[in-house]
Amino acid sequence: MRPHSTNHQKATTKAERALSLADLGKRVREERLRRGQSLEELAKRSRVSRSMISAIERGAKAATVLVLDRIATGLGTSLARLLTYETRGRVILSPREKQPVARDQSGWERRILSPVLPGVEFEFMRTTLGPGVDAGTFLPHAHGAREYVAVEKGTLLLTIDGEPHTLQAGDSIYYDGDCLHAFANPLHNQSCVYYLAMDVSGDAAGTLHRRAPADFSVTSPQEQTATSNALGSKAALQGKNGKRAGRSGG
Repeated sequence: MRPHSTNHQKATTKAERALSLADLGKRVREERLRRGQSLEELAKRSRVSRSMISAIERGAKAATVLVLDRIATGLGTSLARLLTYETRGRVILSPREKQPVARDQSGWERRILSPVLPGVEFEFMRTTLGPGVDAGTFLPHAHGAREYVAVEKGTLLLTIDGEPHTLQAGDSIYYDGDCLHAFANPLHNQSCVYYLAMDVSGDAAGTLHRRAPADFSVTSPQEQTATSNALGSKAALQGKNGKRAGRSGG
């Protein structure tokens, strides 16, 4: 069992280091140009200096996870889109050794659990904060963004627009994503592990749930086929009865 564990650790380390500074810089530049943003505009949106963004794009400087996340927010996307490319498929398996991991020198890591899908600005992550680690304050996402947090282990101090919320293992919370939100582990003798799912695409209508159309129904393809067959059989039976009635009346 021990050799297997060692091999797995090596494979994980190799996969996590696969994205070089040059590759990351290329991804940032591609996403910026795809959105038609200048360095000045992105600097204003992300609150990261123009010179820092330029250095990151050239692969000349390594940014903290917080800075990369702010750049992603300035681009209107998630960190996942800067760490990996889009994937297509009805079913997408993400083995642990291939999941992108962003590690910060301050003692925390962010593991991306969801694939990057075309046209979808969603991210599902597992974050580990070391004892006493403060991950910092993250910028507001677009109006209508949504975030959901669930704590797996330890204690999480989540501060939303200046209001602190203390979550214990098993607790969960939802909040509108267009706010300042900060994550910290207040305990100095235990790590904190939490999951976060966020939809950062935004919605001009806000985060209120919209009613489904009156004629909307949720059915599976099998149910739709069965309903169609039943309606067809009913129509055929009515046609036969109509012909019989006509013959008997004539």
